[in-house]
Amino acid sequence: MVAKRPERELAEQWRDILALHARTQCELDRALHGHGLCASDFEVLDVLADGDCAYRVQEISERVHLSQSALSRLIARLEKDGLVERGMCAEDRRGVRVSLTPKGRALHGHALPVQRAVLTRMLEPS
Repeated sequence: MVAKRPERELAEQWRDILALHARTQCELDRALHGHGLCASDFEVLDVLADGDCAYRVQEISERVHLSQSALSRLIARLEKDGLVERGMCAEDRRGVRVSLTPKGRALHGHALPVQRAVLTRMLEPS
């Protein structure tokens, strides 16, 4: 049987998680700035680099935890910078698929060690 934790302890643990997320997000933004990226930009590039195919915007939003409208604006900016390209979805002509361009793949490769180093430093148990 699992013991029930007091509500106060549970709330404090939740706040600790939020604080760690905020500190890590700030560190990622700082570290990736030299590559012209913010943490959210990198997350989208990282999802797209994970596979060798184009992803539907809905699939990306489920993995990067951004609203569909925020993600659409971010993708538009990445497309303007030549890092991603959008195309029509063959299965659903209303859908949009997003894929990395060669420039986006190269930038992801350069920024990947920076992002992983920040995650390692911020998320290692102390």
